[in-house]
Amino acid sequence: MRRLARRKAAMLGLALILIVTAGAVFAPWIAPYAPQEQMFDGLTIEGAPMPPGGAFLMGTDLLGRDLFSRLLYGAQTSLIIGVVANGAALLIGTLVGITAGFFRGWLGSILMRFTDLMMAFPALLLAICLAAIFTPSLWIVAMVIALVNWVQTARVIYTETTALAEREFIAAERTLGAGTGRILFRHILPHLVPTIIVWGTLGISTTVLLEATLSYLGVGVQPPTPSWGNIIFENQTYFQAAPWLVFIPGAAILLLALAFNLVGDALRDVLDPTQRGRE
Repeated sequence: MRRLARRKAAMLGLALILIVTAGAVFAPWIAPYAPQEQMFDGLTIEGAPMPPGGAFLMGTDLLGRDLFSRLLYGAQTSLIIGVVANGAALLIGTLVGITAGFFRGWLGSILMRFTDLMMAFPALLLAICLAAIFTPSLWIVAMVIALVNWVQTARVIYTETTALAEREFIAAERTLGAGTGRILFRHILPHLVPTIIVWGTLGISTTVLLEATLSYLGVGVQPPTPSWGNIIFENQTYFQAAPWLVFIPGAAILLLALAFNLVGDALRDVLDPTQRGRE
């Protein structure tokens, strides 16, 4: 923690994550309006969105709804999908990678060839196809993202597990009669925890971006549930007349993804034993 605290970029990223998380958790108390409430004074006389300022901190959207309130509730959607989808992808990737790397043989070959096949498909295209098959909702979108994001984790875990399985202490455990479960859970898995933590942190930023992309394309979280992606999608026709409706949620997506990347990069350097003693 001391090494992590010395990294200003990581602390900045952590502060941004805490701010967004606090806004999402306390949205019912912070948001001045309900996310679906269409205010009588939320549009100009001409029927255009209100600009930022006055009663509306970040302005209103094309239906006269408060943008700040919708961003707070949209943060809930982005974080829930980011944590749930990335957690599921991390679990699938770890199970596939550690199984293929430890047992190898025909089982490892099948698992890794399937992983290579999944990696050959563009993740966004595959996610759009899966989202089109199922009825889009918050949990379906999380499942779709998990099904396309596990392959990178599986490849990394496979490589590390293969190297660990050849180490002398694993051979000694086998010689002493240790079972497969003991070797996996007492010796190999603990060595993989730093890698899992780093990929878990970095993966959230990818998940948030993919969710926003799917929502923007209309196959993600569906209105009236607010998400940062569908806020941009709903208001893109007002890009020239009311650019804040695109720039503000776009900046929120960018900052949250950047925050997780900064923390993930710092954790990678801190947890990597080859980096100890270096600055």
